[in-house]
Amino acid sequence: MANAKKAIVHEYRSLDNEALNEKISDEEMRLKKTKFSHAVNPIENPQSIKMQRRAIARLKTEQRKRALGL
Repeated sequence: MANAKKAIVHEYRSLDNEALNEKISDEEMRLKKTKFSHAVNPIENPQSIKMQRRAIARLKTEQRKRALGL
């Protein structure tokens, strides 16, 4: 599991700033759609909402690191 997370973070680091911003907006839209769909009709795996929120947090963390120059 830890290796999978490291691979995902490595993938995020390889994106340029424009692609990173696009990925963040796509993931946020996907999360909104999933939340709406869950409110209307319960989804099979509600943990997917949690995983999507964490993916967005990882993306925004990478974006903030770049803004700070770390």
